[in-house]
Amino acid sequence: MKEKTLIEMSNKVKALTNVAQHLLNEVANIRELSVGTLETIKKMPDYNEAIEALKKDLVEKSSKTKEANADGKVSK
Repeated sequence: MKEKTLIEMSNKVKALTNVAQHLLNEVANIRELSVGTLETIKKMPDYNEAIEALKKDLVEKSSKTKEANADGKVSK
């Protein structure tokens, strides 16, 4: 290969490495933000009641999906 081509390939690899590193940093930032948000929400007064309501809704949706599948309907 020509030296020019190798230099271009090297630059592209460096650029891709920089993009991948930036994405990894962003994922780490989002993880920290989500954990912080969750911990904040856990300290709210009605957290346990809200979790129980979500669990109840999930069970109801799950049973409706199973019923629809049993009837041969396409579930959404």
